[in-house]
Amino acid sequence: MISGITKFLIGFTLGITILLAGGGAVAYYFFTKLSVNPAKPIFAEEQKAKSPVKSPDSAKKPAQSAQKPKPSPSPTPSESPEEELPPGAYEARVTWPEGLSLRDSPSLNANRIGGVAYNKEIIILKESDDQKWQRVRLSGSEQEGWVKAGNVERVE
Repeated sequence: MISGITKFLIGFTLGITILLAGGGAVAYYFFTKLSVNPAKPIFAEEQKAKSPVKSPDSAKKPAQSAQKPKPSPSPTPSESPEEELPPGAYEARVTWPEGLSLRDSPSLNANRIGGVAYNKEIIILKESDDQKWQRVRLSGSEQEGWVKAGNVERVE
């Protein structure tokens, strides 16, 4: 009778130990997977700059190379009119990797009216009185708003 009780206790203890060790291993695995930072997102603008996308027509070009190509008229470059900057304003580039939120007033509680992607050029119009916010205009647009200061660098 004592041997039966001993077998039961040893089996029960061994079973609980195996369950706890397995559960701990699974928990450790999931916690290590959750603690890794995600990969940096690649925006469409960055993809175009790094690797130009080939069109499906590029595969047909060698077959057409036997024919004499028609000379196409080259377009004449036209000068784009430079934006007239207000006094004290300057051009800058966004340096914050995630981009910036464009707000309707200089406050974290202000409504978000848009965003500015990383490495985009903007025009700094003025700074807030406390020097923590900057009034900006998006280049090539009339949209204006406020962004957190210190996340742009001046473009010369």
